[in-house]
Amino acid sequence: MQITAKTSVYCLIGHPVGHSLSPLVHNQAFKATGHQGVYVAFDTADHAGSAAAIRALGIKGASVTIPHKVNIMAHLDEIDGHARQIGAVNTILHSGGKLHGYNTDGYGGQKAIEEKTSIAGKKVLIIGAGGAARALGFSFKNRGADVCIANRTYEKARFLAQDLGAVSVSLDEISDRNFDILVNTTPVGMHPATDAVPVPESVLTPGMYVMDIIYNPVRTKLLQKAEAAGCHVIDGVGMFVFQGAAQFSLWTGIEAPVAQMRRVVYEYLNNLDK
Repeated sequence: MQITAKTSVYCLIGHPVGHSLSPLVHNQAFKATGHQGVYVAFDTADHAGSAAAIRALGIKGASVTIPHKVNIMAHLDEIDGHARQIGAVNTILHSGGKLHGYNTDGYGGQKAIEEKTSIAGKKVLIIGAGGAARALGFSFKNRGADVCIANRTYEKARFLAQDLGAVSVSLDEISDRNFDILVNTTPVGMHPATDAVPVPESVLTPGMYVMDIIYNPVRTKLLQKAEAAGCHVIDGVGMFVFQGAAQFSLWTGIEAPVAQMRRVVYEYLNNLDK
């Protein structure tokens, strides 16, 4: 693609960002749709300066990652109700001279699961109590799920469950309960510590749907053990792609080319193993 003065610029802000695959998927989406845009990653610890730069340089949209998802909110003009409910923003739309904040993380996880099964009325166990767990918890509750939070530090699980109107349990208790869907939102099992598993194998029962939001490796040890136990498994690529697809549509008004975005991520990750 030829970049000119008419090319719209989109970006990622965060620290660190060297590992991010967002430039890969968004530039693939621009290519697939013919949208005259380019996406770049900025490694920055300055959230206030980042917001000012988006305004000053006319950057059309931004993805927001750690550690800016909460602090950036003070520098935006408008915040979507769902993002305000979650208390974090992962997407900025620069439109009409204003910066609008959104959160597509929960939507991404919801869509990844709903490709395989419905969420409404299901008993969902979320492992972890950080930002991803919070975004997914609100999305699942809004879809009518019965949500339970478990975390290594029980107090964090209890606080998040109170905000969600959900229940909390300790990790030691989860094997005593039955769940339809289990979602790991912790980094346990992420490269390079790929042999770690965030839950005891006894919680993995046949017919359960198990999603790990980690996408490197694609098949985490949790997913391997879940599949061996007769569970349906969902890797982290789906959530990553769907949250990015929602960003793309917010920025451009164009339906995101999800299949092409997903394919380029799998191609990249599969080549890492060679």
